Amino acid sequence: MKLRQVRAIAVFGIALVALTGARGSHGASCGGGSSSGSSHSSSSGSDSSSSSSSSSGSVSGVGGSSRDRASRDIKIDECALSADGKNLVAKLTITNTDSSAYLYDVTMQFKGDAGKPAGLAIAQVNDLRVEAGASKSTEATTPYTGTGDGSEYTKCEVAFADRTAA
Repeated sequence: MKLRQVRAIAVFGIALVALTGARGSHGASCGGGSSSGSSHSSSSGSDSSSSSSSSSGSVSGVGGSSRDRASRDIKIDECALSADGKNLVAKLTITNTDSSAYLYDVTMQFKGDAGKPAGLAIAQVNDLRVEAGASKSTEATTPYTGTGDGSEYTKCEVAFADRTAA
């Protein structure tokens, strides 16, 4: 392989990592999903909440902004329709490896496959305090307003994440 080819491959690899995020996708599969349409409610300062806010825009996980660091701290454990069929639920674990406590804001988006129409479904966690060096589990929920079994929602992902000093 010529040096020029090696450089081209290295640049492509770096660009790929920068575009996809160093820790990979922040998406998870829904195990039962939801139907089209959505309704949202909100509460702040608790471990879980929903919201009508529809902040969006993927966070790459690369870089030094508070949004990038917050995105890297989030792990999606599960996305599913609740057992009673009334809510879409994203179970999250937020791990703060820094030496200061932070308040986390996370917006989750539930999505369907390209061939299955699924209405906009957004859930938020607002002002979740995570102490320095600790992890906290939480749920982001939004009401399921569909009439089916929720199978049109196949995954959820972090649409927005930010953290501020507590």
